[in-house]
Order: sequence, then structure tokens, then C-alpha cells
Amino acid sequence: MDIPRIYNISEAAHRIHNPLTPEKLATLGAALRMPENARLLDLGSGSGEMLCTWARDHRISGIGIDMSRVFAAQAKHRAEELGVEDRVAFIHGDAAGYVADAKVDVACCVGATWIGGGIEGTMALLSRSLRPGGIILIGEPYWLRLPPTDDVATGCRANAIADFMLLPDLLAAFGNLGYDVVEMVLADQDSWDRYEAVKWLTMRRWLEENPSDDFVPEVRAELTSAPERYARYAREYLGWGVFALMAR
Repeated sequence: MDIPRIYNISEAAHRIHNPLTPEKLATLGAALRMPENARLLDLGSGSGEMLCTWARDHRISGIGIDMSRVFAAQAKHRAEELGVEDRVAFIHGDAAGYVADAKVDVACCVGATWIGGGIEGTMALLSRSLRPGGIILIGEPYWLRLPPTDDVATGCRANAIADFMLLPDLLAAFGNLGYDVVEMVLADQDSWDRYEAVKWLTMRRWLEENPSDDFVPEVRAELTSAPERYARYAREYLGWGVFALMAR
């Protein structure tokens, strides 16, 4: 069980596997006003930066699940590095269908709503682990402006324009599902640039270190096309944010 290899390679140097800077991640943690010893569940926890830094800064505890062997191992190392391994735990596994043994205060899926087949299914899954009055965190792309064609949407790594919504429509969709939006932290241009550009040097170094690997052609193709594609499409059209939701 693992994610596609290109992600394990291109994001190997990432601590945060979405376009949030460490500063924005810290802003989000403070904005939630979590009580000490709050419990979190993070589906698609990546390299564990959110759980680990929040455990250090806010004395929360939690569990993260991720399909990537590389990222799950990095998360465990990060917990040890920050001295919070007694407060957080990370599991290498499929988060789809995962429900916590005990109810949590914050249930998160930040940038991986494919786990539940989309926003609605993921929110329904998270709600099964959430205590009454708890907070759901959803990280999701949205259109800064609508792409003119599906080809442009494909350049943004969507399948079609219909895959994402404009920000006002996304916020309305949360309301239509019976939730209040109580906080949000949005990626800005620097957040996106840091998330995307870090991949390029990581891939170049990997190519230099693994010249005989069978995967070289795929990594080379991605490195060749990624900078122009990002500047032409995603940088112009794609936004991303984390949204805090509470059931009405």
C-alpha cells in the first residue's frame, strides 16, 4: 500500500504536503483555539507536520494515517525530533473508512478529500469520529477564476472545470451540507510557489543520484514540464485553503 511513486520522490523534501507555509500552519493552529489535551484525527497526515507542531505548541494529542510509507516514516521521525512522540502516533495505512476508537475534538482531512470520494463523503467520514461540538478541518482547492476550457483545468491537474468551485460557491456548499464555516486559512502566491518549486530541486537531485533507476524517464518528464505548467495554469487559476467547520 503506497501512493504513486512520483509523489514520494517529488515531495520527499516537503514537511507540509500542500501549499501552506509553516507560518500559515501555525496561524491555523492558533485560530482554532484548541484546549490543551484536545484530541485530533488526521486522515492523510503526510509527514505529520501539522500534528507534531500543534502537539508541541498547543499540547494536543492525536493520530495520523497516511498511505505513503515514506511520509509515514518521516512523520514518526518528526515526532521524535520535536519530542512529542508520547502525544502523537502515525499509522501507515488506508485512511478511507477509518474511524477513531474514541471521539476526537478536531477531525481533519487536509488536501486528501479523495479519501471519502469528495468533500461530502469525506465530511461524513470525519463526522463519525467527531465529538458533538467538535471541528472538522477540510483542505481543498478552489478556482481563483474559472478556467476558460477543460484543457486549462487539466493543466491545473484537475480532470475538468467541474472538479472545483469558486471560493464563494465552496463556502456555500459547506453551508448546504449543514455546517458553519468558522475559520479559514488560504494559501497565497508565496505558499504555492514554495510548495511547487521545492519539488523541482528535489527531482533534479533524485535524477542525479539515481541515474540507472527505471523510474528516471517519468521523473525527467515531470521535471521538464512542471515549472512551465505551474506558471501557465495553476499559478493563474488555482487557489487552496483549509476550512474549519462546525455542524449546525
